[in-house]
Amino acid sequence: MQHRWLPLALLCLSLPAADLRSTVESYVAARQGPIVAELAALLAIPNVAADRVNIRRNAEHLKGMLERRGLAAQILETAGNPLVWGERKTPGARRTVLFYIHYDGQPVDPSRWRQASPFQPLLRDGRMEDGAHEVDLAGRAKFDDNWRIYARSASDDKSPAVAFCTALDALAAAGRQPGINIRVILDGEEEAGSPSLTAAIERYRPKLEADVALILDGPLHPSGRPTLTFGARGSLALELTVYGPKFALHSGHYGNWAPNPALRLAQLLASMKDEHGRVLIEGFYDGVDPLKPEDRRILEAVPDDLPGLQKLFGIARPDAVGESLQEALQFPSLNIRGFRSGYTGGDARTIIPSEAIAAVDVRLVKETPSGPMLEKVLAHIRRQGYQIVDGEPDDAARLKHPKIVRLSRRDATEAYRTEMDLPQSVLVTEALRRIWGAEPVRLRTSGGTVPLSPFIRAMGFPAIGVPTVNFDNNQHSENENLRLGHFFRAIVTMAALLAME
Repeated sequence: MQHRWLPLALLCLSLPAADLRSTVESYVAARQGPIVAELAALLAIPNVAADRVNIRRNAEHLKGMLERRGLAAQILETAGNPLVWGERKTPGARRTVLFYIHYDGQPVDPSRWRQASPFQPLLRDGRMEDGAHEVDLAGRAKFDDNWRIYARSASDDKSPAVAFCTALDALAAAGRQPGINIRVILDGEEEAGSPSLTAAIERYRPKLEADVALILDGPLHPSGRPTLTFGARGSLALELTVYGPKFALHSGHYGNWAPNPALRLAQLLASMKDEHGRVLIEGFYDGVDPLKPEDRRILEAVPDDLPGLQKLFGIARPDAVGESLQEALQFPSLNIRGFRSGYTGGDARTIIPSEAIAAVDVRLVKETPSGPMLEKVLAHIRRQGYQIVDGEPDDAARLKHPKIVRLSRRDATEAYRTEMDLPQSVLVTEALRRIWGAEPVRLRTSGGTVPLSPFIRAMGFPAIGVPTVNFDNNQHSENENLRLGHFFRAIVTMAALLAME
């Protein structure tokens, strides 16, 4: 299909980008109230993937949103949560673009949110962490760019769906047709690894075919400049349990004699990385070749404010895996995302715990697939003297093996990467450059993971990420938020993509 894209950059030069931007910005400025109200209505529907009833409500709601914009929309049933599909053909268009958005969100712990419910959108006049105040959301016609909506999936990933639909409205109001054939797929299981998406290809492939997929997910670069991501790291998630006595023991009576599982697990994890953050597991970085000069130029062009990030995050000295943040993202990483054993604080007790549990994630790059990486991690654990088991050890195993670790979870998502010099990549880059009058930040690899690499490989098209939300959005955490200025700009970005020819 690529030969059909060769003249696209020249075609794009003829588009009146300044007029398009002005038209869309005027449309948004005049209709901020109903645009934000549509977003708030979508956010009010709970969307945890395991909540099948409300997931179905989301799907029906999104189907209606697409239909109101002239798309032929359907709910595509799968073995899991439904996909929402839409299509709109443009007379004379020669290319088809598939827009991918997900509508499920991370699980929530309401007790950690500073509002009545994570699914009752709350408007604040700035960042909560800066002491922002609540502002009445209902019935409001105008919004300051620095105000923020707080709700689960405000940034990840419902606002891109509303921005996409609003961009179609803005084009229609201006009497303009999109320049492409549009297909859109809304995924209800992304936060659960998208297990049903790739499986649905066999049944729905003709509805999903396209020349390129645009993934509408993730945050803009912290500089605020338009951003494109041409790859994403994969993820290998593991849960490790190390065992001590069969039940907790008094640390005075049995300390110095009964092994402490918390200490042993801490020692095991410490054996995996050095003090500079480099992973010590044998062969961990195998296959990752030195960066080419062109790759280095791409990384160096990313305008990271590293001292500013260190100040924001309270980090005196970063890990030294790469010479910069962007270079560090080109390597696989190992992270301890959770550790639990015994009791702390007011609940602390003088005991030797019976077990210690660590949740570990390994971020993968294209050159380090999950299967071989898992074997390297397991081989390292065995070299530390551990017997690896899949289930709870029985008495015979406990008496036979001094050191036991249970591996109770192995979830993997592969990495992917799209070359920046493909005609599709050049066209998308040019569309953003012209609409915003600035060179987009081009990220060779996103630090985050999207579980789409099997889908991308199976469909055989290139994929490019188009992030739009603020980087400080508390993604996946409590008090997730969306800066409204970013949301309004996202609508302009969506219009630029829809207007490509």
